[in-house]
Amino acid sequence: MKAISKDGTQIAYDKTGKGPALILVDGAFCYRQNGVTPRIVQLLCDNFTVYSYDRRGRGESTDTKPYSVEREIEDLDAIIEVTNETPFMCGISSGACLLIQAAGKGSKAKKIVLFEPPYVVASETDQAPPKDAKTVLENFSQQEQRSKAVYYFMAKVMGMPAIIVFLFKLFGRSAWKKNESVAHTLSYDVEIMGNYYVPVELSSKITCPTLIVGGEKSPKKLINAVKKVEKNIPNSELKLLKGQSHNISMKILAAELITFFSS
Repeated sequence: MKAISKDGTQIAYDKTGKGPALILVDGAFCYRQNGVTPRIVQLLCDNFTVYSYDRRGRGESTDTKPYSVEREIEDLDAIIEVTNETPFMCGISSGACLLIQAAGKGSKAKKIVLFEPPYVVASETDQAPPKDAKTVLENFSQQEQRSKAVYYFMAKVMGMPAIIVFLFKLFGRSAWKKNESVAHTLSYDVEIMGNYYVPVELSSKITCPTLIVGGEKSPKKLINAVKKVEKNIPNSELKLLKGQSHNISMKILAAELITFFSS
């Protein structure tokens, strides 16, 4: 199925399950056929009508230039409209940053869950990803150097050790190829995350009940990020899950969503 965004971009989505509407907002690399979405949809569809969608430029969705965060918010609003209700929403990683932007600017949600939005700069002493990351990724995209873009984003933006990225490329070739297919959208995620500080003013405008989820085993900078997000969203609570990291078990995350949205 396709929803039409304000600028004419076609946003591909699936509607699965039964119950109140729940929209999933993916992070970098992920779309309906890649990443966490296929796993978590099946864990949620007995409790919710789950709307999973390909963010612009990914999967079966089209793209319209120039890119802007506002256009991505309009894409999400188009999915909200097709639900015909005020939905629950869950944003994962940079998708959580997009959801903060959307909810802070008025997109309607009954409740939202934010899993580890990577606002990794809590103070001036924290090390941020390279300031020119967006430009570097755009240049890779223009030169069709998709593999280099994936490697750069993982190592320089996400901060993964280079040896781990190398091993992932070596032994996870199918997943690497899927990541390459959306490499041109990685600069979009960088733009959404801005200067990697929590957007305090926008966060303070989110009025719906909000659960911020993190993993106790995640890097300290991500734990600090979720704590700061929780402090800036008025009607919010924080849960740090024992034994979990940024690579969270979808079974455990799904259980948290079911509990929070059903309460």
